[in-house]
Amino acid sequence: MKKVVLSLMFSLLPGIAFAEDINAEVISVEPVQIEEINTEQKGFEVMQEMDKRDMGWGDMSTSMQMVLKNKNGDEHVRNLKMTTLEMQDDGDKSLSIFDSPRDIKGTAFLSFTHALDADEQWLYLPALKRVKRISSSNKSGPFLGSEFAFEDLTSFELKKYKYNYLREEVVDGIDSFVIETYPQYKHSGYTRNIVWVDKERYIPIKIDYYDRKDALLKTQTFNDYQQYLDQYWRANNSYMENHLTGKSTTLVWENYTFRNGLTERNFDKNTLKRSR
Repeated sequence: MKKVVLSLMFSLLPGIAFAEDINAEVISVEPVQIEEINTEQKGFEVMQEMDKRDMGWGDMSTSMQMVLKNKNGDEHVRNLKMTTLEMQDDGDKSLSIFDSPRDIKGTAFLSFTHALDADEQWLYLPALKRVKRISSSNKSGPFLGSEFAFEDLTSFELKKYKYNYLREEVVDGIDSFVIETYPQYKHSGYTRNIVWVDKERYIPIKIDYYDRKDALLKTQTFNDYQQYLDQYWRANNSYMENHLTGKSTTLVWENYTFRNGLTERNFDKNTLKRSR
């Protein structure tokens, strides 16, 4: 019955229109063109803009507190200093030296980030009085018992990932792009990451990390950003939560300084042994 009624209605429409205006002109309606988004290109462009806005700061020094918390809420606090050198046409170099507690004092971590080549990382252990090179196949391992992996402690390099734009979304009150990134380097512990990027400042707000089984492993959030040199944004707080173990690590930064005159000589392997 419904089909008959609908057919009758549509059969009457031409007559109704004709009765209203016998001289009415036929209006041709062009079909609406829906522009397709190249999600790979848009994802790349968002991350490219984020990378571009954070170029030119030279070198940086900061103090950091690392707070390790287990699933029962017990905390262990470590203090360290970190220096970073921005490199042209390559990844950044960074050096982290632990000041306390006593059992880890003098431990130093040196990292040379590269785009597609394997990152170079070394760890100086004062108890053993030797420098240990971190194997490329071990980059997914935890950094000194924290919820950060060794690969999490390298600088962001645009060529290290492929990208996919997912959507726009408000997170923590901030209007953001949501970009999926796929590691292109060997031995990554992640199949993909999802990054929320502030649409106004082009800085990361949150990152979800998916393990090799494509299950959500960790979430990192960045808080309390401040701007330096009228251009560069740095978070004062970063929180990494492991969804599988219930453990977390909080990094608290302070005393940022830039353009301190550091050179590559401040970031060689001999610097590790002198760090104590």
